[in-house]
Amino acid sequence: MTGSGNNTYLIRSDNGSATLIDAGVGETQHLADLAHALTGARLDAVLVTHGHRDHAAGAPSIAAQHPEASFHKLPWPEEDALYDVPWRALHHGDELRAGDDLLTTIFTPGHSPDHVAFWHEATATIFTGDLVVQGSSVMIHWSRGGDLGQYLASLERLLALGPRRLLPAHGQAIDDPQTILSGYIAHRLERERQVVEALMHGHASVQAIAESIYHGLSSALMPAAQENVRAHLEKLKAEQRAAHEDGRWTLTHRS
Repeated sequence: MTGSGNNTYLIRSDNGSATLIDAGVGETQHLADLAHALTGARLDAVLVTHGHRDHAAGAPSIAAQHPEASFHKLPWPEEDALYDVPWRALHHGDELRAGDDLLTTIFTPGHSPDHVAFWHEATATIFTGDLVVQGSSVMIHWSRGGDLGQYLASLERLLALGPRRLLPAHGQAIDDPQTILSGYIAHRLERERQVVEALMHGHASVQAIAESIYHGLSSALMPAAQENVRAHLEKLKAEQRAAHEDGRWTLTHRS
């Protein structure tokens, strides 16, 4: 589910201060690469975009090797408790020093309830965590706090900033943010159209809707597809466009 793996980003200053964005999973080679990249510098802070394991699980290992570092994320108590570090709470709009640079915290929920991005206004760059992946789509894991309506609003929030570059947690850097972000929104709205069409044809369960939309999808990926379908249905329900009664999903109107 992480494609080619995780990206973490180290920002160093001329005075030897450094900040890491995302903590990875504590893999030995990553820790060694981090130590090498820090040669002549100290790790002062680790900023975590959200509490999913591939972004937060490495925090205790990093803390053990860099006890002077502070660890920051937007609270998600049940997930944060899995990792034994003294988390410092982030909030929307918080400004954070990263090396010689200033990052602004942007609340971007939807992929997870605690997701944030970090905006570097001077270069119009956003560290986007799991909001976008070039050449792929992002899972909205409804059963673990995903919310499609919030996710779409988060994409719109990034678009409104007018970024010139996106640095995601998976995949390559994105140098055409407007196209990618707009494309993500269009893709989700097209998928919503497909879910509505499936409901109109009488498909009344998440499984049936997913199977009608994701033709030929590997059985290993079908649970993720069903999570996405459920996220779409919950968005339609919140908008009073769909209802869930007696185990069946139905449209409330057909406009």
